[in-house]
Amino acid sequence: MATKSYPRHSSNNGDSCCCSRCLCGCFNCCCKCLCSCIGYFFNYVLSIICNIIIAVVIFAVLFWLIVRPNYIKFTATDTSLTQFNFRNNNTLHYDLSIKIAIRNPNRRVGIYYNNIEMLAFYKDVKFGSQTFGKFFQNPKNTSFLNAVFRGQKVIPLSSDQILELDKETKNGVYAIVVKILLKARFTLGLFKTWEGNPMVRCDLQVPLKSGNEFLATNCDWDDKWWLFR
Repeated sequence: MATKSYPRHSSNNGDSCCCSRCLCGCFNCCCKCLCSCIGYFFNYVLSIICNIIIAVVIFAVLFWLIVRPNYIKFTATDTSLTQFNFRNNNTLHYDLSIKIAIRNPNRRVGIYYNNIEMLAFYKDVKFGSQTFGKFFQNPKNTSFLNAVFRGQKVIPLSSDQILELDKETKNGVYAIVVKILLKARFTLGLFKTWEGNPMVRCDLQVPLKSGNEFLATNCDWDDKWWLFR
């Protein structure tokens, strides 16, 4: 009687499939673990950033409520112009004095002025400058700067500017711009801020001494220093 033989299946294919499934499972597990770690890291960083922002906002609000800061006021209170005329070769001869009041209205904030430079301009050309020494301004205090510009300066004028000059000479009032360059920092108790370099601009209508009376003029902070306002 003949015996029937059956084909024997090798176990190699089964082992190979098992290995593949094992590797795929490990890979998927590693990917999930990596994604989980990355997500946790970004959530942690985002949480820290949010906490810092909230802390800064709370500090700023408390600082504002406690200190109640007010902007520093610069005012040209008086001027004296005894000479302002052009001679040969567009040479300006001038004799000008200006008094600037600096008002610190804050109750708790003092100001260190490490350097102050005052510049005088006519038709966008600087014709004089003066530097003031460092000083400290107490809260609720008004300080004064007295600048004197005297000398001569060549200022080339266009035809339109000459017409403007003739009109100003006839009226006895000249449009002079004064720029005040500061190196200053604020102090609140033991706390001191970094040093800033703001600029203040004063657009003045200055009469000759024998002419019209000067009207006190408020000065403006340069636009990029709006935080000082």
